[in-house]
Amino acid sequence: MSLLERLSRDDRFAWDIGCRLVEIREGYARAQLKVEERHLNAAGMCQGGVMFTLADLAFAAVCNSRGIMTVGVSNNISYMKSAKLGETITAECTELVDHHKLPCSEIKVKNDSGEVLAVMTGMGYRTAKDFAFDSLM
Repeated sequence: MSLLERLSRDDRFAWDIGCRLVEIREGYARAQLKVEERHLNAAGMCQGGVMFTLADLAFAAVCNSRGIMTVGVSNNISYMKSAKLGETITAECTELVDHHKLPCSEIKVKNDSGEVLAVMTGMGYRTAKDFAFDSLM
């Protein structure tokens, strides 16, 4: 089973709200979601938690792309603009530091036009457990 398949199967919350991993390379991942009515908050805008979950899924793929079970310990997100109903939003995660215990990544969430909607930084904690998969995709 690939890392993409494993995370798609096992990250049930992200899957249930429509987040999909579309690309994983060592130290890089991209995830997408189409904004639907179920993703809107009371103000009629895309719920910040939806963008956070999308960014977190890409972050999980990057953190675990090295085959070591890595969990998030700190994430900080800043929202610049809301996503609109019907847009496909994309989270691109790039590893900034491949530290043996505390890797760090940056995740940008963008809309169809390439505008940055949110920026998240994430720090992971690498455990002593392997995170087995056959390939990245």
